[in-house]
Amino acid sequence: MDIKTLSETLTVSGQLTPSDIDALASRGVKHLICNRPDGEAADQPQYAVIADRAKAAGIQCHFLPVVPGQITAEDISQFGALLSSGEVTHAYCRTGTRCTHLWALSQASANKIDDIINTAAAAGYDISALRDTLSLRASQ
Repeated sequence: MDIKTLSETLTVSGQLTPSDIDALASRGVKHLICNRPDGEAADQPQYAVIADRAKAAGIQCHFLPVVPGQITAEDISQFGALLSSGEVTHAYCRTGTRCTHLWALSQASANKIDDIINTAAAAGYDISALRDTLSLRASQ
């Protein structure tokens, strides 16, 4: 599991396995967000398997599946609402990119666009192509 930090309370990664859950719990993760639809790949553990293990470790689970390239305003709003608790949260998808896009879009009205893009880049995600969409969301 390759964990990337986007904020003091949010980390992201690619697909988790049940064996990753204990490491997340030891890092103080209180919420787990799955942004990957079940069945996207044949070798992908189902959300329920991950969620069962996470719940046993005391982590609240949230299933917010997003199809790549089809993020909606509702997806962004729900993701932002899940982050609003201020508790340590980990989000995952296939590579962490969808989670990073959702984070960036949910933060556009509260943070400088360059700061969002630079934070994502420092975590290994080039989201510079979202600049116009981030600017549009920031102006709403």
